[in-house]
Amino acid sequence: MTVHAPPSIEQLVQTLRYLCKQPSTAGQIDELRTMAEHIALLVRRLGMHVRIAATGTAPVIIAHRSGRRPQTLLLYHHYDTPPTGPWRHWSHEPFDIAERDGRVFGRGVAGGKGALAAHLAALQTILHREGELPCGITLVIEGAATTGSYGLQEALHAHGDLLQGDAILASVGDRDATNTPICVSGSKGWIRLRLSAHGPAYPLPTGFAASVANPLWRLIWALASLKGDDEDVRIEGFYDAVEGPSRNDNAVIRQLQLASAARRDAWRIDQFLFGIDGAALSRSEVTLPTCNVSSITVEPSGETPVIPAQATALLDIQLVPHQQPDAIVALIQHHLHEKGFPDIVIERLPGGYPPLMTATDNPFVTQVAAIGATVFERPLVVVPAGPYTVPFSLLVGHHPIPTVSLGLTPVVSATFAPDEYIPINDLSRHSRLLIELLGQLWR
Repeated sequence: MTVHAPPSIEQLVQTLRYLCKQPSTAGQIDELRTMAEHIALLVRRLGMHVRIAATGTAPVIIAHRSGRRPQTLLLYHHYDTPPTGPWRHWSHEPFDIAERDGRVFGRGVAGGKGALAAHLAALQTILHREGELPCGITLVIEGAATTGSYGLQEALHAHGDLLQGDAILASVGDRDATNTPICVSGSKGWIRLRLSAHGPAYPLPTGFAASVANPLWRLIWALASLKGDDEDVRIEGFYDAVEGPSRNDNAVIRQLQLASAARRDAWRIDQFLFGIDGAALSRSEVTLPTCNVSSITVEPSGETPVIPAQATALLDIQLVPHQQPDAIVALIQHHLHEKGFPDIVIERLPGGYPPLMTATDNPFVTQVAAIGATVFERPLVVVPAGPYTVPFSLLVGHHPIPTVSLGLTPVVSATFAPDEYIPINDLSRHSRLLIELLGQLWR
């Protein structure tokens, strides 16, 4: 196999610096719109036909350029990032990337913008060397990945003439204990819910707690009914559609060696749930659905002792194959009514999508894994899903095509925390992997 040189480190860092300089915090529409324009400018320089789909939320960049071969690879990326939190917790300004000890630090370098910079630099390198792309490329770059990809389906439908693809490659995921990308052939689904309990018309003194229902207690009890301290979801019918992994997938999952010690160290936790590790940890992340509470708030907020007027919780659920979003929401509604919580209001938040899996032995999946093995000089483990979600089901639409996502950098890279980082070598190899893949696909 011909080994092609990746973009220079200087080129990669320069592209990443350009992308990170503009904040693009999830939910901040003005930031996201400006970021979309910045990205579109870079993509146009690649000679691609570019459109910015305004969805009412975060814009979606859709671009296409044909290549020598008639087939097209769709590359999925996102540019929205979590909030930085207080800047005093960072070692430098979060939007002005810093280089230290072979790493690049900055908000978005590991969680979205690093992968995008690597792929844009790879395409630029190919075009500079060959004058054309080996095959067609479609880019879909969204700004609402961290909040359920709201607006993505609408954008794809409105610009379907540009949406060509014979396979999809994403850059979402983790690395294993040897820092080799985990190759994931599909994605769990995702739904987001807001549960609300209402109390008095306005806050009351706490002395009335003996005679007035506190909405926060109502919400806490309702949430406690959804899941036990054994981590089992207690919604009747929740697991009915869940099937265990096939014999082949189960064998592969057992080979997956997660960087569990590095995770515990970075996250400062003593152990994973129930002390699981090894194959049990891998199996839980790949095959199990989730039911997670991400926040609880009261109105009004503050430290004054009162009976609040309202309490709200945000719930997010990852779904495995055969679990469908509408059916799960209906089960939750029925569960709360049956458990004596008909007063809890359930609102399904925008975004989310069903699960979608490509067989781990699909030819495209195995080819990506084989090329990745040459770049990283180690076999890539291929599993059907992971603890991250990708909107494959929205991208595929009604014409199923194979899907793969490759982890750019380890999960300990602090994508939601201060001093988010990515090793420069990981960035370079991610870029080279795309160059090698495009050189060999559909030959």
